[in-house]
Amino acid sequence: MIRRLEIENFYSIREPQVIDLTIGAGVAEGEERFGRLLDRKSGPLVPRTVVIFGANASGKSTVLKALGFLGWFLTSSWELSPAASLPIERFADGNEQPTRIKVCFDWIGDLSVSDAIGPRTEQYTYELIVGTAPGYRSAVLYEELRLQPDAGKSRRLFERDADGNVQGGSGFSMKGAGRFLSSLRPNVSATATMAKNTGRSPISGLYSWAKSIQSNIPIAGEPQGESRAIQYYVENGTEILPLNSALGRLDTGIQYMNILSTAEGPRPVFTHYGLNISLPLGAESEGTRQFFRIYPILWEALRTGGMAVVDELDSAIHPMIMPSILRWFYDQSVNAWPAQLWMCGHNASVFEDLRKEEIFLTEKDGDGRTRLYGLKDIEGVRRVDNFYQKYLGGVYGAVPRIG
Repeated sequence: MIRRLEIENFYSIREPQVIDLTIGAGVAEGEERFGRLLDRKSGPLVPRTVVIFGANASGKSTVLKALGFLGWFLTSSWELSPAASLPIERFADGNEQPTRIKVCFDWIGDLSVSDAIGPRTEQYTYELIVGTAPGYRSAVLYEELRLQPDAGKSRRLFERDADGNVQGGSGFSMKGAGRFLSSLRPNVSATATMAKNTGRSPISGLYSWAKSIQSNIPIAGEPQGESRAIQYYVENGTEILPLNSALGRLDTGIQYMNILSTAEGPRPVFTHYGLNISLPLGAESEGTRQFFRIYPILWEALRTGGMAVVDELDSAIHPMIMPSILRWFYDQSVNAWPAQLWMCGHNASVFEDLRKEEIFLTEKDGDGRTRLYGLKDIEGVRRVDNFYQKYLGGVYGAVPRIG
């Protein structure tokens, strides 16, 4: 799970913006919606769900896009053509300052070290700086991975400079990776290169964490939406069973969904109670189609203990369904690892099912710059407050101004 995220000069975000999710030990003990490292019994808690609200075009999706970009960059950037710039944009004021993304997260460490609970989890910090380089509008200027021990200062595992030189830190030799890194391109992650060619931990830990980010944010032309969902159901046939169980809660008229093999490729069809023929996906309600698209993202994150990063999760889905989706991430029998949900939306009724530590808001100033802040950071906000009424009343800001 992510504990802290920093973003600077990335799309609508100009100045550094920080999401600090840590909650003081004891503040929320006993609430299943908060979690910590699997093999720790003390220390800071973090929410299993992070919900971002704000007016249209206020920068909500920008936050999720930073996570989606990291997932792609750390695992798939080697697929870019050698001359391609990285698929990100700086704040559109003509500045030439670099983009910076820094994330502190918990993930499985060295797989050779385990106990009765399972593989030991570790605390990592990864930082990426992207800027202008010869021949590239956006290329890597800096890349670093650090490990935070249980006690004491963090130690650097590797560091990469603007010339592409990669140096291992104390206790992490680069032996065996030199021949792969000697031709490292400015538009490719050193992490993806090392993990792909050497499979060494803890670089492989960062790589597997990035692979666990399930997102509907389009990055570098990756397939999204219904085509991606259909591919998932074809490759993971057993996941259709829990999908059918969940669909019954969305639309009681649906008996089950199935994937048919046709000359045009795989085709989802839905069998309804009382109907003699199955209906194609295009004939279903937008709410059903939306759930069909996002279910693989949610379920795969829950299955692997990864992250579900979903833009407009509440779009077309009935407000009474959203609490059920949130409960998947709170329920330790479903979310055992645990996975984390990052979402943004507009349906403020979900506030009634959230704690203040889970809610973050975005709004833009007069120059179009996104400001990001948490409800827990606003002085005087109590956990017993009616967040829904106060948000709609403009008490917290981040609401549309009409007229």
